[in-house]
Amino acid sequence: MSTSTSTSTIASGERALYADGDIHSGRRWFDAAYREAERSGDVPAMARAALGLGGLWVHEHRTAAEAAMVRLRQREALARVDPASPLALRLRVRLAAEADYRTGGYDEALALLGKARDAGDPVALAEALSLAHHCVLGPEHGTLRLELATELIAEASRTGRRSDLLMGLLWHTVDLFLVGDPHAERSLGELRGMLKGHDHLAVGFVLSAIDVMISIRAGRFDQAEALAAECAQRGTEAGDVDATGWYAVQLATIRWYQGRVGELVPVLAELSGTPVLSAVDNSVYAGLAVAAATAGDRRLAESMLARLRGRDLAELPRSSSWLMSMYAITEAAALLGDALTAGQVYGLLLPYAGMPVIASLGAACFGSTRHTLGVAAMTMGDMERAIGHLEAAVHDNLAFGHWPAVVLSRSRLAEVYALVHGSHDGRARHELAKVERDADALGMMLPCASRRVAMARTGRQWRVELQGRGALVDHSVGMGYLATLLANPGQEIPAAELAGNPHADSTRQPVLDEEARRSYRRRLAQLEELPRSEAAEAERDWLLAELAAATGLGGRARQFAGNDERARIAVGKAIRRAVDRIAAVDRAIGDHLRATVHTGARCSYGPG
Repeated sequence: MSTSTSTSTIASGERALYADGDIHSGRRWFDAAYREAERSGDVPAMARAALGLGGLWVHEHRTAAEAAMVRLRQREALARVDPASPLALRLRVRLAAEADYRTGGYDEALALLGKARDAGDPVALAEALSLAHHCVLGPEHGTLRLELATELIAEASRTGRRSDLLMGLLWHTVDLFLVGDPHAERSLGELRGMLKGHDHLAVGFVLSAIDVMISIRAGRFDQAEALAAECAQRGTEAGDVDATGWYAVQLATIRWYQGRVGELVPVLAELSGTPVLSAVDNSVYAGLAVAAATAGDRRLAESMLARLRGRDLAELPRSSSWLMSMYAITEAAALLGDALTAGQVYGLLLPYAGMPVIASLGAACFGSTRHTLGVAAMTMGDMERAIGHLEAAVHDNLAFGHWPAVVLSRSRLAEVYALVHGSHDGRARHELAKVERDADALGMMLPCASRRVAMARTGRQWRVELQGRGALVDHSVGMGYLATLLANPGQEIPAAELAGNPHADSTRQPVLDEEARRSYRRRLAQLEELPRSEAAEAERDWLLAELAAATGLGGRARQFAGNDERARIAVGKAIRRAVDRIAAVDRAIGDHLRATVHTGARCSYGPG
């Protein structure tokens, strides 16, 4: 095979990939070109073809076999090419970026970016800038990303390659959305104008995903779902491996705000086992936890949360899906009453309070990170912090123009106001009126957590709340038992434990089993190794208080006394009398409790 033939094939591949953004066609051309160049011994052509096989993004090859084959070709070309040539530098940049991305790092990519600046080759520098940018998509790198994107836009004037300018403008647009910049849509308009005369499939796919996000923010769910299907089709035509995953995220976002995310358990469970997901993307596991918890499958939800926590939740890579994963983990923890996980997320998220929760490069948005902090604080039982975060989240979401997120944050805020101050509190009623009006207009059904009964002790009485309804009921032993069940939704608690619980009349009484105590102690040990911070101190104090409440003399777990059968009868009667007293004040709350509280040898509260 002649050198001119392989050169012609490479030119076809470069035109498809860089000029047209056709990843799929470009890959076919580059594969053929590499084979031709290898047979003819054309080392520069091998290097160009190996580079083209990497594509526009990092981590385009998701299966182990395919990724290994491409890495092998790139290393083989690097071993043969002149080590001082721009081709060698471009290959080293590509290999370093791929390795960094798979481990959630960026050090080598940034180091080689510095070498590319020194080398003075515009194409090598442009590629190094774009690939390094892809490795720093975590929430802590907003300023660095904007600097890289701006430099890439400038460098594109030297390379003369259309794709470099488009990628620079795309990264700049995405960066503005990721930090919640109010001018992000101006940058989007500039980029959209660049594609009018000559489409670029890969860049156009990302723009179509951002259109879905904007439609969801506006609360136009039917339109967003139609756009999501079109976006997936565009991604498939471009050959982008993220087409399937982004469609699932977009559909899950729509269903979440529609109150129907539980329907997606089978879809998310199947997707979680496919190789199309990024090596550093954990959002599908987190989404599956929320969907399962919403659908009432507690075991699956807890399993997904345990998988995500691993040895330490802080070890999850700070990828472009990290904030979304934290959002979903927190919502699942709230549905499960998992205060320990909520506390861990709270500490991790606090530095990013003002940022929007955006999936990947703009595939979907879940509103302000402050909403997640508020839900985490609620789940931990810290209502003062919850109020502060949720009030700020409402403001942030209004600024983002994310109306479904505004509704959800207001719903949570009304819930906390009512729990702390009573259902007749003016702020609670004001927010709830807005929630009811806007949710109806948008076609939203609020998630299950907002349809749970909450109880708070106020002196010799209990305030019982359900979606803005309230009942004030005198204390009794049964009210204490009931409060324990409501603080542990979905968890079966032996009647003998309820009968012997010395804290059955406190505001919140999560029952700690031995595994929970071990988890709390492990987390305390981890916090001791971390730098001191307000969030870490708050979590530490909360953990110590929970352990103290669950520990008897000599550090032993509190023992629950009483004959099992006597406990079953006595606890059942006490809870039923408590529900009757609540129903006498508010029939709707009483009816809800009669349908969801189950007594017997093991008692539980299952709100759905």
